[in-house]
Amino acid sequence: MAATLRHRGPDDGTVHVDGPVGLGFRRLAIIDVAGGAQPIFNEDRSKAVIFNGEIYNFRPITERLKQLGHRFQTHSDSETIIHAYEEYGPDCVLHLRGMFAFAVWDASKQELFLARDRVGIKPLYYRWDGSTFSFASEIKALLADPAARREIDPLALDEYLTYLYVPAPRTIFQGIRKLPPGHTITVTRTGPGEPREYWDLRFQPTRGMDEEEAARLLYEKLRESVSIHLESEVPLGAFLSGGIDSSAVVGIMSELMDQPVNTASIGFRDQAFDELPYARAMARRFHANPYEKTVDASAAAILDQLAWHYDEPFADSSMVPTYYVSEVARERVTVCLSGDGGDENFAGYRRYRLDFWENRFRSVMPRSLRRPVFGALGAAYPKLDWMPRVFRAKTTLQNLALDPERGYFHTVSWLSPEKKRKLYREPLRRALADYDSFSVLDAHFKKTEGWDPLARIQYVDIKTFLVDDILTKVDRASMAHSLEVRVPLLDHEVMEFAASLPSSYKLHGSTQKYVLKKAVRKLVGDETLSRTKMGFSVPLARWFRGELKPLFEERMFAKDAFVGELFEVAPIRTWWDRHQSGVSDFAPELWALLVLETWGRRFLRG
Repeated sequence: MAATLRHRGPDDGTVHVDGPVGLGFRRLAIIDVAGGAQPIFNEDRSKAVIFNGEIYNFRPITERLKQLGHRFQTHSDSETIIHAYEEYGPDCVLHLRGMFAFAVWDASKQELFLARDRVGIKPLYYRWDGSTFSFASEIKALLADPAARREIDPLALDEYLTYLYVPAPRTIFQGIRKLPPGHTITVTRTGPGEPREYWDLRFQPTRGMDEEEAARLLYEKLRESVSIHLESEVPLGAFLSGGIDSSAVVGIMSELMDQPVNTASIGFRDQAFDELPYARAMARRFHANPYEKTVDASAAAILDQLAWHYDEPFADSSMVPTYYVSEVARERVTVCLSGDGGDENFAGYRRYRLDFWENRFRSVMPRSLRRPVFGALGAAYPKLDWMPRVFRAKTTLQNLALDPERGYFHTVSWLSPEKKRKLYREPLRRALADYDSFSVLDAHFKKTEGWDPLARIQYVDIKTFLVDDILTKVDRASMAHSLEVRVPLLDHEVMEFAASLPSSYKLHGSTQKYVLKKAVRKLVGDETLSRTKMGFSVPLARWFRGELKPLFEERMFAKDAFVGELFEVAPIRTWWDRHQSGVSDFAPELWALLVLETWGRRFLRG
């Protein structure tokens, strides 16, 4: 199991066995390189910890624990956890500020205690078969056990085709689960208890804070967060795309560091997707030490590696450039800071603005009129993928016929229920029965009743899309290259402050990230704040008419295609032909199917 995760920790590997428990660890040495090997024990060796991540406040916690009588043998943040567990028990997680997944074996109690950080920056999977409990940072380590059954969870498959990722707590495999962010779980000889939530994010606007004060306090929070994320004994740098979030992180780093910031950026030959000129401008502005490459970001060349590293079907196409920029960064540094989290915290996605206007319209037109009028219009309106975005109104018309929760679900869904019904073969339809993948979002919407509409969808995204798409994408792509990525905008104190601000400070008229832009305007400049958001996207539609075309046809239309066991071929052929004609854009659906086929061949057929 540990050998399977060598890419996550190439510097060292250990296995510790104590009675009924075996702990395997792979180390990427960053703090206390000389003395921080794991597992780390308490004073009488009755407790041991293995840990993935970073504890950014370990120095003040260590001093506090020393005052309480604890004796430390190393200078690592890992040892802080074991003594905090000694002192506070399961509540130790409340004292930790950072990204982490860890396991504490308490021999005196014969208990195993597992914890995952508040936001889910670090992954943690587990499996219980009634007699053996196992856990790991990646699914493939659990599959190293020959007893692990490789059976698809049909509900997870349906969720994957809906969202392009598998939301927690499910995984694509029956019997393997993700520990949700902000949760712990305790395992005894009789098996695991129920996961226990220790942190949640509440959107409760603070009264009386004007825009100027909010912007000033936010900048102080960002500066403090970036500062604690700089702790490292190995080369450290940052991803730089030239967008607001990564530019703000690099700009603050340049103020705090006494040497130029090492930045990593990639460009593409297709100028419509190339952000390198913007990254270059920001690097000059902050007198950074830039490292950049223009890459031929070939999805075909790395598709099999991606399927291996992601373990389960995952179809966010920005996994491709994320993999390449991680590869570029690792040539110079071992640790990278990123700007991930800015969109979720400060309402940066275009869909937030559209949802705002949809809700304004819903408030003035009763549901009894909306449903028949816009339902009919949405059904009749053509899918104009080839037209400019302003004319592609089908999704908006369909949303207006729905309630806010269902409307947002429709916005973030990729394969609609209608498409899935045509696609699924009869055995899969029977297995799913009347399952509705909206239930994933609905569980989180129910916790936000009474909140304003923007806060509700931000919360839902933080609990689903952020952790199981964005953070999963970055973790697997970076760890594939043994690169640690830190996310200062997702420090829980930054997030709690952002959640305390009124929604109008985030989405202000048509201006998104309003308070963030106000906070970093002097730092990054007006040009960066005003340019159109690009995102980390790739020309996927064109790739399927070019370099991915032979690969797709070879795998998807083979007589022994894996997806043929699950899906009807006819709708796939229809989507493919319409995409090749240029009339429609089915790139997301085709990519999801190609990833699933590649994953199935690797993990189910060996």
